[in-house]
Amino acid sequence: MVALVSQENVVTLVSRTGRELQRYRKGRRQVVGCIPYRYKIGEKNSLDVSDELEVLVISSQKGKGMLFPKGGWELDESQKEAALRETIEEAGVRGIVEGKLGKWSFKSKTYDTLYDGYMFPLLVQEQLEFWPEQNLRQRTWMSIKEARDVCQHWWMKEALDRLVNRLMGQKLGRENHILRSLNCIGDAKSDLLIV
Repeated sequence: MVALVSQENVVTLVSRTGRELQRYRKGRRQVVGCIPYRYKIGEKNSLDVSDELEVLVISSQKGKGMLFPKGGWELDESQKEAALRETIEEAGVRGIVEGKLGKWSFKSKTYDTLYDGYMFPLLVQEQLEFWPEQNLRQRTWMSIKEARDVCQHWWMKEALDRLVNRLMGQKLGRENHILRSLNCIGDAKSDLLIV
């Protein structure tokens, strides 16, 4: 029996290498990355969204620290495509790449050059058993606080804070919408009872 697999479900087990296709703007290398996140099972009742979330961090290839997956944005892909590719290559997860968290300028720790970094949230839908850099990196699910403590880059910590604030805002918006809906229903019933 042969199983047919669509092209979108096939993951190349080789990371892109080289800098021939790398994007540069005003001399700065353009890099993109994701903060992979998921909701803890059965924990959607907290007032603080950071209690409900886990984020995936990976070990650095060059140091002892932890970080979120990121890498070069190449000429043949959009920012979101590059962010997803880097996340699959380095962390072995894929899912929904959401709206950009922001842009940060920073100096490389390895090279004496400036970079522009763009970060996106990625709501994880699938964790792969095999991925291109599985022999080079460790991946670990952590709480927001733990990830903030171990992340080695200030700009990634800032992106994490923005993600938490965004998700908190969305949660409060949903709760306010539900409360307004309940008030409308209650008001309508009250009017009917008075008449």
